[in-house]
Amino acid sequence: MIPFSISKEEINDLPLGQFEGEIFLVDSLDDVEEVVEFLATKSMIGFDTETRPTFRKGQFNHVSLLQLSTESQAFLFRLNHIGFPDSLRYLMEKEHLVKVGAAVHDDLKALRKLTDSFHPQSFFDLNDELKKVGFHNVGVRNLCGMVLKIRISKAEQVSNWEAEKLTEKQMRYAATDAWACLKVFKVLRENGYLDPLFNR
Repeated sequence: MIPFSISKEEINDLPLGQFEGEIFLVDSLDDVEEVVEFLATKSMIGFDTETRPTFRKGQFNHVSLLQLSTESQAFLFRLNHIGFPDSLRYLMEKEHLVKVGAAVHDDLKALRKLTDSFHPQSFFDLNDELKKVGFHNVGVRNLCGMVLKIRISKAEQVSNWEAEKLTEKQMRYAATDAWACLKVFKVLRENGYLDPLFNR
């Protein structure tokens, strides 16, 4: 049984877990097309973004990183280096490709600030949708605890996502967030927890 709520103490008792697959850093426009073509062949991917934190009121930073993940491969697009290329934007607008994330509204709002025209489609927001089927706690860390029975580290969340070189820990953290959304969705769907959403 998957619980619908979890406490901080219960999460802290769980074993640490993370994405263990291959990570590809995409920081050159030359590499974007090939990755986009590969991801366009999928029916579902995990999605997340990272932004350099601001510590002063009124300060604003654009999205630094866009993470897209399959179950075994994660692609980290350094948007602060490559911008938001058309092909990547079109991928986010593809109807046949479901993008699974948590609190995607904020991510999409931030991505819209990078381009004049952006019409994202087929996004599944775990936070919004899982509340409809009875989950009391949402968010990637809570969902990983309840569904995947792992504790994911949030230590890198407020690190500098625009650093000249991202650390291995930053890349693993970023990949884990996108992968975890996809994994949580698949486990819940396989176990019938999402039936009320798709059979309505």
